[in-house]
Order: sequence, then C-alpha cells, then structure tokens
Amino acid sequence: MKFKSLFRPIKIGQMEVRNRLVIPPMGTNSAEDDCSVGERMISYYEERAKGGFGLITIEVTAVAPEGRAIPRQPGLWSDDFIEGYSRLADAIHKHGAKMSVQLHHAGRQTLPVYNGNLEIVSSSPIPCPFCQILPRELTTEETYEMIDKFIAAAVRANKAGADAIEIHGAHGYLISQYMSAYSNKRVDEFGGSLENRMRFPKMIVEGIRRELGNAYPIIFRLSADEKVVGGRSLLESKAIVRTMVDAGVDAVHVSGGSYGSIEWIFGASDSSPGYMEDFASAIKTITDVPVIAVGRINDPNYAASIIESGSADMVAIGRASIADPHFANKALLGEVSEIIPCIGCHQGCSEEMLKGNVATCVVNPFTGHEYEWIIEPAEEKKRVMVAGGGPGGLRAAWLLAKRGHEVTLYEKEAVLGGQYLLAAYPPGKGDLTKLIRNYIDLCEEYGVKIVMEKEVDEALIKEENPDAIVLATGGKALIPEIEGIDNEAFIAANDVLAGKVLPGQKVLIAGGGMVGSELADYLGQYGREVTLLDMEAEIASDVNTIVKITLMQRLKAYGTEMIPNMKIKKFYDDGVLCDCPQGVTEFRGYDAVILALGTENDNPLEKIARELVDEVYVIGDAEKAGKILKVTQQATMAALKI
Repeated sequence: MKFKSLFRPIKIGQMEVRNRLVIPPMGTNSAEDDCSVGERMISYYEERAKGGFGLITIEVTAVAPEGRAIPRQPGLWSDDFIEGYSRLADAIHKHGAKMSVQLHHAGRQTLPVYNGNLEIVSSSPIPCPFCQILPRELTTEETYEMIDKFIAAAVRANKAGADAIEIHGAHGYLISQYMSAYSNKRVDEFGGSLENRMRFPKMIVEGIRRELGNAYPIIFRLSADEKVVGGRSLLESKAIVRTMVDAGVDAVHVSGGSYGSIEWIFGASDSSPGYMEDFASAIKTITDVPVIAVGRINDPNYAASIIESGSADMVAIGRASIADPHFANKALLGEVSEIIPCIGCHQGCSEEMLKGNVATCVVNPFTGHEYEWIIEPAEEKKRVMVAGGGPGGLRAAWLLAKRGHEVTLYEKEAVLGGQYLLAAYPPGKGDLTKLIRNYIDLCEEYGVKIVMEKEVDEALIKEENPDAIVLATGGKALIPEIEGIDNEAFIAANDVLAGKVLPGQKVLIAGGGMVGSELADYLGQYGREVTLLDMEAEIASDVNTIVKITLMQRLKAYGTEMIPNMKIKKFYDDGVLCDCPQGVTEFRGYDAVILALGTENDNPLEKIARELVDEVYVIGDAEKAGKILKVTQQATMAALKI
C-alpha cells in the first residue's frame, strides 16, 4: 500500500475511525427548503462514504434559524429534523464511515437573504466587514439561552445516530465572535479576559458532556489565526486549545481566517497546497488529542506527508472531495492519476453556494446531482463525432464512450485543451491543466479515438456520417465595431498568454473582465506598467469573489492602474478615447495596446450539421460564451442524452 499512514485506524475519544481522511463540514445548500435533510443531501454524503472516507462531518448545522449562513443550511433547532439526520446516518454507516455533525451559528456573518430575514445577532454590535450588516448584541440572558440551543442540538444529533459532534468555533462565526477580542467588546461574564471570552464555548462543551456523558466524542474547530488586525493569533489559539481539551474536547480541527480574511477560509487556486499545515503543526505541539489539518490538501501525497511529518493526526479533504467523492478509495488503491482533480476555481462550489444554489463542481458536475444524474449504459450504441478538443468536447467524449458509444473527437490544433488551456498561464492558475489532463486520461481509458490537427467541416461530416454530433468548437475573441480597432499592431490577449509576444514596458489593456485582469496579473510578474480599462462599474466583475480578493491584492501591489466606467469610443495607435461619467478622456503614450474585450461563440457548423445528422448538440462557448462551469455541465447533459 502506497499511503499506509492514511489508512491506519485512529480513535477520537471512544470512536474508532477506519482511516485518517476526513470530509470537513462544507456548506453545499443541499438541504431542503425547510432546512431538513432530504434525498439530495443524503445522496451527496452517501457517495463520499461509499468513496472510502473515514469520518464525514455534516455541514454547518444551524442550532437556531437566524443562525443560518446559507439559505438551505440544514438545521437541528427542532426535533422535527431528527428523522432526516437519522436516515443520513444510516446511509453513511452502511458504507463503514463515521458521521459527525457540526453545530453552527453564523452570528453576524450572514445576510437577511440567507437567514430568512430574521434578526442578525452577535457578541457585540459590530458589523462583519464582509457582510456589513449591523447585528444586535445578545444580552447576557440570551447568551445563556444560546448555549442551551447548542446543547439541545447536540442531543438531537445523538438521537439521530451521529457518532460525534463538531463545534464550529472557527471562521469568525458566533462562537468565534465570543472568543475573539476582534469581535467581542462585552464587559459581562462573557467579555474582557480570555477566560471570560472562552466561557461561551466552554459551557457548550460542559453542557454536552452533562447530557451525553464523557464517552461521546466532541471535536472543536477553530481558526488558529484569524488573519485580521486585532484578531486571534496562534499563541492565543494554543491557550484556547488547552482550555477546550480540559473542558472535554476529544479532537481539534485546525483552520484559519474569518470573513474579514475570507480568502484564508476558502483558499483559492493561488493558495499553496496545505497552506494551513503550519497552524495544525503548532497546535499539535501543545495537545495529545488528535489534530485535524485542513487547507487545499488535494493530493494523497500531500496528505500522507502531513501525517508522516507529525503535523497532524488526520487530514480534511475538502473541495477535493467535492471534485472526487472516491478520493479515498483511489488513494487506497494507489490510483492517484485517476483522482478527479480540484482546480481551486470556486466556480461550482463557493460561487454557486453564495448565490444560494446547490454547490457543484466544474470538473465533476455530478456533484450535487448524485441522486438524479446517473451514468447508465446507452440503450443503443451510436457513432458519435465530437468537434473540438477543449474541456467541453473532451468531457462529452469520455462520458459518451463510457456509456458504450463509439466516439471520435477531432481537434484542429496540435494540442488539446482549446482556449481554456491559456487560462492556466496567469499566476496561481497552473492547476487548471489538471482538468485537461484528467479528461485526456479518461478519453484514453474509455477508448475515445482522438484525431489531432483535423478541423471538422461539411465534407468530413458527410464522410463520417455519424449518428450524433457534439459541437464543442468554443469561442473567439470579440471584436466590436469601434473606430481604429482593426490596427494590425494591436495584440490579442490570448497571443500574450500563448507566448507569441511579450509586449513593451507600458501597456494598455482594453477590457478589465476576467481575461484582462488576469492578463494584467500575468504581465505584472514581468514589471510591466499596466493600465486596465473596462466599461463596467467594477474591474474583474466576472471573477469569483474568493479568487478576486487575492487577484486584486496582487494587481495593487504591482501598481496596476485600474479604471472602470470607461467606454472606448476610438482606438489610436498608442491608446484610446473613452466616454466616462466625467465626460471624454484619452489614454495615450502606450508601447502596446492589448485587446481583451470578451468572447463570442464560434459555431460555424450547426446549420450544416442539422442538415446532415439526426442528433446535434451545441455545447459550451460554441452555444454562448460563458464560464467553464456551463461548459462542463452542458457536456455532461449532452453525453447523458445521446
């Protein structure tokens, strides 16, 4: 066995877990509209239990309705919820995994649209810097009542069959708001000294111990460093862990950040693998209870290194388990190359969750649809042609072949990946190549015939005479009708990323969306002086919230000039003329003008295909330019229909 350290059993209190791999509690919006556990949520977690994980922690379970941080967050504030959790526990136990339920209250870190327009409360009347809603301070009496709500929810979880409880004291939520001087300005018995600030979580643990006994496992999650000015540091967190272990905690789950440093909670593609390992390692030095590490641990080699180095006793596989529910089993068998990779894009998981949608995954759109999207053998084997070797074409091809169809994919270039491959070139985006490589491997595994440097045209369609065709021809650069735009000296954004040209020192990028802003990030590495213009009210308006935070930090560090609300009216050889709220203004004197004005669909084959082929599917940017999540979802749906 390649990863022996990951598959040794471990005890948390009296609970034995079959291996060291943990599903951490990640909000997915997969509960029902009434916050109960239904088939969607059960199917999601059962698939991961089936996939070999040892401990599965059920996401952010609200102890009170106003404490929800996402709209369809599961709840345990009433006995009515026990039945759903009981069915969930049975589904997880059936596959040999243990189930922990994380108890949670958002406090000030929520919005009315998320918590049903209920009153937002906190330890002190200080708004969250991310949500920016003024909370009401809980009274001393209400604080004791809130403690009782956590205890009651733990009792309900136990009745439902949960093997353990995790108390969410991390990421700036309500318990953390009481624990931290950053958000707690009280002067009653719950404020002031560290001892007083710890009274709230300590009394929760003591109350659960009274109700459930000393043998019932309790895990405590905390942010070792809140990464905000005036927030909790590692030294204080060490003292907190000592206090909580003395109170009866059996394991510690070590994370970092709060909503004021939300990029630390989620970890985008530009975060290093295991970027919070040092936090776990530091906590491990002061306690004998098991320590769980978390933070972009998306490869079993990284996970094993953390365990074997002594940094932690268990590892939480978060978004990597969203991408591949069978991560654990594949690691057990040494099939690392077959693990569906998390690329850290956040488009399917956090972005959809923050929109109020069910979390899914760009690389694996079956996530969140486990109970309704099922790969079944095709009733009739067909000859299928796929035009285009980008992510949409590759995904459709391997899924079709897996279902038993005879599939041939044609790519006009010498390299697979399409324009998406260029998206891997800006800083922190290298993991995007994993998606293409994974899809290529799957095409090879299921017998897709790939024909390179061959463009599909009418003659080829007639020659091949397929039963069905998938048009995944992608998009092309949008060139709007603006005076002077046809200047041959101007540079296409993709030509810079493709290594065809490196522009001069002073650069104007026309278009400040995802492509333009990431291109500015790319050029910033080379010391270029970049001005980034966009007609929208915000630069990088189409970039995921989490990814955008660190992107903007780098652009500011480079000294990038970012100017929104600029509608280009005319191009000069060395700049542009723009309409803006202040009137008309010019930007001149640039060594290079780069066009990053968006993408439009490139679909020259649809009309011909519909005349020649019975089944025609147009997917991804060929249908309408958009984000990669739409591409892989449409590819999946097309492959399941044929």
